[in-house]
Amino acid sequence: MGVEFAAERRLLSEEEFAPVVSSHYPELAALPHEELVSLARWLRGQHARARDLIRGRRRVHRGKAEARGTAAETASDRGLTGKKQVFARGLKRVNARLTVLRDEARRAEATAALRAALERRKAATPHHPAGGDSPARGATARPNAKRRGIISDARAGSVSQAGRNAQAARDGRGG
Repeated sequence: MGVEFAAERRLLSEEEFAPVVSSHYPELAALPHEELVSLARWLRGQHARARDLIRGRRRVHRGKAEARGTAAETASDRGLTGKKQVFARGLKRVNARLTVLRDEARRAEATAALRAALERRKAATPHHPAGGDSPARGATARPNAKRRGIISDARAGSVSQAGRNAQAARDGRGG
């Protein structure tokens, strides 16, 4: 389920919101590869930072760590969790776009390699040249050594008719 821009704008500061907006699709498709990679790094770093802050706050709540003396340590994690999810969704979109670009590049590279191989094959001389014309008349025909079938063509119909007659006799006996 998608999250509206307004919800993302509410969770993020202005500095954080501008890169997240560029991770949405009309702008995302226009970004070159280098900017996509830097955007993915930034989103990954922000996601990791939010994750670490949430972990630290949860450790304070459980009593496993000391509070660092700020009031933010005792605040709710809801806003920070939402912020982390916004970064995760943005990173997912950017990674998907990077995958599409990588697949297109691989496909173009494979197509170029196949075309080059085809051109090399067309340009190469044949390894086994043709033998040319033979001096003799060629192969002579040999008679077929296979036996003919057991039933001749004339008897083929009589065999099936005999089966029909036998079935009719059995039917007439009521058997």
